[in-house]
Amino acid sequence: MDKKDIIDLLESIGTMLEIKGENPFKVRAYYSGARTLQTMEEDLGEVIAAGRLGDIPGIGKALTEKIENLYTTGELEFYDKLVASVPSGLMDLLEVPGLGGKKIKALHEQLGIDSIESLTQACNAGKVAELKGFGEKTQEKILSGIKNREAYAARHLWWDARRVVDEILPELRALPQVERAEAAGSFRRGMETVGDLDFIVASSNPAPIMDWFTSMVGIAEVTAHGDTKASIRLEGGMQADLRVVPAEQFYFALHHFTGSKDHNVRMRQKALSMGLSLSEWGLRPEEDKDASRQAGTIVADSEEDVFKALGLNFVPPALREGMGEVEAAEKNELPDLLQYEDLKGCFHNHTTASDGRNSLEEIAEEADRRGWAYLGIADHSKASFQANGLDGERLLKQVSAIHELNESGGFRAHLFSGSEVDILSGGRLDFEDSILEQLDYVVASVHNGLSQDEETMTDRLIRAIEHPAVTMIGHLSGRLLLRREASKMKIQKIIDAALANETILELNANPMRLDMDWRHWRRAAEKGLVCCINPDAHALHHFDYQLAGVNAARKGWLTKENVFNTRPLSEIKNYLGKS
Repeated sequence: MDKKDIIDLLESIGTMLEIKGENPFKVRAYYSGARTLQTMEEDLGEVIAAGRLGDIPGIGKALTEKIENLYTTGELEFYDKLVASVPSGLMDLLEVPGLGGKKIKALHEQLGIDSIESLTQACNAGKVAELKGFGEKTQEKILSGIKNREAYAARHLWWDARRVVDEILPELRALPQVERAEAAGSFRRGMETVGDLDFIVASSNPAPIMDWFTSMVGIAEVTAHGDTKASIRLEGGMQADLRVVPAEQFYFALHHFTGSKDHNVRMRQKALSMGLSLSEWGLRPEEDKDASRQAGTIVADSEEDVFKALGLNFVPPALREGMGEVEAAEKNELPDLLQYEDLKGCFHNHTTASDGRNSLEEIAEEADRRGWAYLGIADHSKASFQANGLDGERLLKQVSAIHELNESGGFRAHLFSGSEVDILSGGRLDFEDSILEQLDYVVASVHNGLSQDEETMTDRLIRAIEHPAVTMIGHLSGRLLLRREASKMKIQKIIDAALANETILELNANPMRLDMDWRHWRRAAEKGLVCCINPDAHALHHFDYQLAGVNAARKGWLTKENVFNTRPLSEIKNYLGKS
């Protein structure tokens, strides 16, 4: 188990002990131990091997033994027993925003709350507002959080859905009865969250395919099993639907089950304007629309043929949202969308200096492995103490280390020195100008006070945008998909301020963020706003998140020209004044 996992586990122990009402000093010991590990710059394995872990202030004998055991075996009997001793219903309460160990303990002891259901009832009865330390606003926030949690439970991150598709689709295609197979629906369109998965298969022998699909490993329930349609619920809660169609209907079905409702309505309108009827079964003269569900009279050997038959350029799945893409396809005005291969680096990345899992050298090596030309280092600033944020002295020490790495010539990728600087109340930045001036670039982000009112948050962000040292704004809205709603702000006013100050806005590619939302990018880019797609990487595999970021950018109609980190190193250096 690595250091980050151990930190998370220690914090979880502290929370569970808090819920159980254990001695506050014992609770604090685990939180303190987690914080100590977070701020420790030495390699944990080396410290343990040297027998020096117990010498570090804040880590006593008992904690030393637990950390060493976790590091070497990945297991801890104390933790397992603790998990078993805390009612699962109380742990579920941690999923409600604003509820931590102390508040859950108070709710349990004073109102007997032991589940989401009993908490909802107590809030609706006004009992939670009467508790000391809660009040009406907290009660309203809890109810809102519960409502969001219920809505979130029905959806899944695109990134998680991708893992399921990557398992099922190759196996479907390998079946001898399958001629073609694709994933469709909101997944194929690259929506940030997915309700369920749709698989479309072409075959003249559907029965064996249906049997295979409904007997896969990992199925929790088969909810439907027909001759050509089946539905299953997987153990992770995701639902998947399969439709098997004749080969001649495949591309019409794939188009129909990929497009949003609005896109499909617009496509049917376009077909009607040409005297045709378009459906999942095919394309035929409008007077034959009531014919049986046989293939239409127009043949399609690809999805491109479906659009071509209607006099349209091919509309990529990402754009099929009914937001003007059909009209653009009529006028030959669809954009040449960004490709993953266009990216040449990224700028929002964390190392072990703050809360990342890898060293400077390790992420530089990873950038080389991926063929990137450059990489920006943006560890947290000191206000993000929970993330072991750097103070000025530590940051400047890191800047020197980055310069030394570049000068050593040991890596092909050029490293830029930056910082993810907290935007404090009123829009102040977490570092003095004298520190910021020594950086290659600055990512300014909000991490606290996310529930401020619309005017306050808007003014706060604009003040940061107007600071001459700020290069880009990170994860603008602060949302965490399926967990936390976006902060209230006047997006268009912020976009205009970014344009006026030539400040870049980030499209944070973390699959839980994808922020700024793709729905704002098309118009913003048309005005000239520059986007930077960043993984917000805290580990080497997080660089893979760039794929999710590119998906979101494509949904926002972005091209290579709209994205900062598609530019070659020479242009980046010139932009940052480092040429």
